[in-house]
Amino acid sequence: MGRLFGTDGIRGVANIEPMTAETALQVGRAVAFLFKRKGHRTKIIIGKDTRISGYMLEEAMVSGVCSMGGDAYLLGPLPTPGIAIMIQSQRADAGIVISASHNPFQDNGIKIFAGNGGKLPDSKEDEIEDIIVTQRLKGHLPAPEDLGKAYRIEDAEGRYIVFLKNTFPKELSMEGLKIVLDCANGATYKVAPHVFWELGADVHAIHVNPDGMNINHNCGAMNTGDLAEAVLQKKAAIGLAFDGDGDRLIAVDEKGKRVSGDTIIALCASALQKEGKLKNSVVVTTVMSNSGLSMTFREMGIRHLRANVGDRSVLEKMLAEGAVIGGEDSGHIIFLEHHTTGDGIISGLQLVATLLKEGKPLSELAAIVPVNPQLLINIEVKSKPDLQTVPEVQQVIEQAEQELGDTGRVFVRYSGTQQLCRVMVEAPTREMTERYCKKIADLVQKHLG
Repeated sequence: MGRLFGTDGIRGVANIEPMTAETALQVGRAVAFLFKRKGHRTKIIIGKDTRISGYMLEEAMVSGVCSMGGDAYLLGPLPTPGIAIMIQSQRADAGIVISASHNPFQDNGIKIFAGNGGKLPDSKEDEIEDIIVTQRLKGHLPAPEDLGKAYRIEDAEGRYIVFLKNTFPKELSMEGLKIVLDCANGATYKVAPHVFWELGADVHAIHVNPDGMNINHNCGAMNTGDLAEAVLQKKAAIGLAFDGDGDRLIAVDEKGKRVSGDTIIALCASALQKEGKLKNSVVVTTVMSNSGLSMTFREMGIRHLRANVGDRSVLEKMLAEGAVIGGEDSGHIIFLEHHTTGDGIISGLQLVATLLKEGKPLSELAAIVPVNPQLLINIEVKSKPDLQTVPEVQQVIEQAEQELGDTGRVFVRYSGTQQLCRVMVEAPTREMTERYCKKIADLVQKHLG
């Protein structure tokens, strides 16, 4: 078995190592052991998205927790940020999320959260991995009378809905506002329509019939085609698309045009600045953000800081700089006043609030962010060597960077959750962007594919 934990928990194809029932059992056992406290029944919250493999992994996880004397509390399908909230409110010792986020149904993943609802630091993940790899718990299982039990928390959805509604400004009303929601046949399929309807919106929800295999399939934040069509058909003011586990948001304006995470961050940051609520006048995004975003923030008088890719990196920089908003162009946005992790529904609520406050259509608001031509190509790779050790690839990257100078950007990195190399190029023209991106991608394919 190779290293279990990647940049965002454990990921893989369901029923193939490491994403097997055996691994799930060992993770459940290790988590229950690691977070055990004297004189206290260890309480572990377990939630998931709508993938068919979630049943298998959930049952195995429960077996692991109970076999180590811990009690497992099951939430069923619930967005990842909602599970984080439940971990806190239930005063659990830890929580486990079974989800592969925006990946296709055949993939799954395991993310572990601490009792405060935050993701575990690398050191704790390393400790869990060491427990599993060294089989440290063999021969140390509790006696039959000390085994744990499993419970189901029936009101988790209701609690999360109340929490979400309380993040929307009380002085505003969505009464009569037409909104289309694309729930990606994922974890938001029950909660999101309730939230927006209860706040007064005229809601039309699509992709809310999960069958275990249609999560993220041609829908949701990764594919907004159906959402754009529905917005135009219903003559809606806005469309909101979530991903499979509900931590991302991508929007569609009233004309059916996609509005990216970068633009959503800019609009919400602008609204906070006008209200005097943009603490330290700073926003954090990642190195993948379009350079047009930096230009927009400069004009607004807002400091724009870039973090490494990944929500953990964004959150760390936000906390260090005292920022209240930050996120990724992919739609993972953190509103620190409301939550410590990206929450697609909260992001949707804050965007709608901005729309209502400004009294302008989303297409007009979004036009403030100029977007330079940018292209991202994902290449399947067999291995992930340091790119500096592949001279042919490194040479073409350096050549493109020299020719573009300050007029564009080249960013090449491996995915932390999939066997992919991502090639991103940003240039003054579409022709240059496509030419440089394809040239680099072709060499990555040749040497690593």
